[in-house]
Amino acid sequence: MVAFGKYLQRKQIEEWRGYYINYKMMKKKVKQYAEQIRGGSQHPRHVLKDFSRMLDTQIEKTVLFMLEQQGLLSGRLATLRETHDAVLEQPDISKIVELRESYRDVGRDLLQLLVFVELNAIGLRKILKKFDKRFGYRFADYYVKTRANHPYSQLQQVFKHVGVGAVVGAISRNLHELQEHEGSFYSIYDQPVLPLQDPVVEAIKTAVDKLTNSTSFLNFLAQHALIMQDDLQTPSEDTIDERTYHFNSLLLNLGNTFLYMVNTYIIVPTADDYSMSLGAAATVCGIVIGSMAVAQVFSSVYFSAWSNKSYFKPLVFSSIALFIGNLMYALAYDANSMWLLLLGRLCCGLGSARAVNRRYISDCVPLRIRMQASAGFVSASALGMACGPALAGLLQVKFKIYKLTFNQSTLPGWVMAVAWLFYLVWLCISFKEPLRDTEDQERSNPNETTSVTEREENSRAVEEGLRKPLLITSGLKVEDEDEEDCDESEESAEDSRRPANSFGDAYRLLTPSVKVQLLIYFMLKYAMEILLSESSVVTSYYFGWTTSSVAIFLACLGLTVLPINILVGSYISNMFEDRQILLTSEIIVFIGILFSFNLFVPYTVPQYVISGLVMFVAAEVLEGVNLSLLSRVMSSRLSKGTYNGGLLSTEAGTLARVVADATITLGGYLGRNHLLNATLLPSLVICIGSIVATCCTYNSLY
Repeated sequence: MVAFGKYLQRKQIEEWRGYYINYKMMKKKVKQYAEQIRGGSQHPRHVLKDFSRMLDTQIEKTVLFMLEQQGLLSGRLATLRETHDAVLEQPDISKIVELRESYRDVGRDLLQLLVFVELNAIGLRKILKKFDKRFGYRFADYYVKTRANHPYSQLQQVFKHVGVGAVVGAISRNLHELQEHEGSFYSIYDQPVLPLQDPVVEAIKTAVDKLTNSTSFLNFLAQHALIMQDDLQTPSEDTIDERTYHFNSLLLNLGNTFLYMVNTYIIVPTADDYSMSLGAAATVCGIVIGSMAVAQVFSSVYFSAWSNKSYFKPLVFSSIALFIGNLMYALAYDANSMWLLLLGRLCCGLGSARAVNRRYISDCVPLRIRMQASAGFVSASALGMACGPALAGLLQVKFKIYKLTFNQSTLPGWVMAVAWLFYLVWLCISFKEPLRDTEDQERSNPNETTSVTEREENSRAVEEGLRKPLLITSGLKVEDEDEEDCDESEESAEDSRRPANSFGDAYRLLTPSVKVQLLIYFMLKYAMEILLSESSVVTSYYFGWTTSSVAIFLACLGLTVLPINILVGSYISNMFEDRQILLTSEIIVFIGILFSFNLFVPYTVPQYVISGLVMFVAAEVLEGVNLSLLSRVMSSRLSKGTYNGGLLSTEAGTLARVVADATITLGGYLGRNHLLNATLLPSLVICIGSIVATCCTYNSLY
């Protein structure tokens, strides 16, 4: 561990020394700001304005130098192009080899330039982090977000790196041309049909891919999944070998996510009719729907622990449990047994492998495509949520085979049982258990590369140094010079790596802001579950809706999930701070709940549909922003182990669903005419509580 200031000084290229950000000066300035605010000689707003101006100046200096160097590299490429054309007219193998090496030299110089950009980005990240720690203000989020997508921001040049792309394209194309021309001297069988890219070009492309951190829809969806990552992990430290990564296994993992969400919501439009056909009240549908969530509270824990040892076995168990659970659900009609119906749903809940789904993406997908996989997880969940009710609406038939009844109540169970059986077969054929002994394998080959030339060593060092993300966590093991910053740290270096060993341990790692966000997550899941689970009972009582009408309504709600995430991830989150979106969404959820009450005027379809849609859409926006915040502020110790951040969020949401479904059943004792208001009242109270908690922590914690 070395101080970053010293590390930066040691890594600087001598002739470029004046163009790096002045990290030491900015660090002293932060100390000076702190003293001035304590002494009352400076207003915090003036400090923020002055610090922003200083950062803008430092970044401008760095970016303009980067553009100047890109121009020099472009000039060298133009000169090489003239030589290139001459060589093509009079082919000479020695000149071709020499020209290819010249192109590689330009590529290596470009890699050095990218190292320059990355070192400055790390310095910027560290000084922003230091500023936030000193003043308790999330200035880093504000600064990056307002500069990253503004057309006149110098930071925009780093994010988009258009000039770098042009240089990379020129180097790549010319090297490929020379490779093809060189091959013309030999038989076609002496070279691969599809030649590999030059290693220098691959290294540059890898580096460029990591130099992007602007807010995007894909990144927003990935954070929505709340797949926690170690705060110190970087691509260069990624222990997942891409050669052992198995795409079909990832598809099977996402398939489990999709089918489980379909299984959860496919019974919602018909649960009240099924309950009544077995002699129970329509409002018992709350227990029928919620029993799956009750079992999921416990299954999430043992699946999370099981995933420490295997992924294949938990997924097999999940498929078998869901197959059996759906069979029991379907057979309950002919057995005329409410207990068999509930046991079937409990069995389905015991097969909830969402903790495994999250963990597989976090641990077994290479960092290069982990964001896409996380976005796929959210998309699969949203698609399953929409397809479940839609599929129930299509199963409006009735027939018998021997003594088995197939109707709108039992067909969801039969269809899902068949789906899980096919999935189980596909799983057993195609899933590949990831290797877990990477560290032991590395220890067994300590002398894997012993004879490497000095140029290759330098090139590798440059490439490795570039495989790190911009403005986010860095793998450089550096620390700040200030001992007081080390004293302010709540966790030692070793503790920050040790995962939580129990729910109590995990709870102690939660900061006040994280607790508020988990409360918000509980609130929105509670409100959404009330809306979805009681929809068939409420709409049949007030409007006389059929199962098909309820299914269409629920499917339309589910189809809003991805468009809303696109809108928030691509546009709204670039224009407003997350805390602003968070509070606004909570207020809109409150308004949606308030207008859903049946008070003084006859209850109408437009009132129910519009208020429900407003509440659901606002809750979806709130969920995305809330989980995005959680993924950034949770302790790094919650990124690994059984009791991880994903498990905590899953448990909070599942408990909310359990309480909501129990509320529906209890509200049924007041009569169907009072059910709507009786279930909306707790939603309103919890929503008010979350708004108050957000307002209390708005300035100091977000």
